Amino acid sequence: MKILSLSFKINTDPDILYKALVTPQTIELWTGYPAIMSETPGSSFEWLDGDVVGKNLEFDPGKMIKQQWFFGDENKPSIVTLTLHPQSNDKTLVELNQTNIPDEAFENIKYGWKKIIMASLKDFFAT
Repeated sequence: MKILSLSFKINTDPDILYKALVTPQTIELWTGYPAIMSETPGSSFEWLDGDVVGKNLEFDPGKMIKQQWFFGDENKPSIVTLTLHPQSNDKTLVELNQTNIPDEAFENIKYGWKKIIMASLKDFFAT
């Protein structure tokens, strides 16, 4: 099992970015796929046409999202924590930490965060 820690800058305010990460209609706008999402701890979520599924654990509006991601039959939960830090000029530093990533999934997860999820958010807020 591996741990992934990355950071990204997104050109928007943390409160707006937070809403883009928890509102199904907005997730659909930046991913291109319908999303199932709720800010209710314990609720299930689904992004990217079912490529990302899990359970919502904790929310701190405008500051943090914590989720459990599912990987097939893995027993240990993979925990994703997105922490949003305000920066100057209405930018947000996104601190990503994901634990317990199966070794065989690590490169795909890293690619997905960098080239799909965060790249899509950067493009969405660049326009």
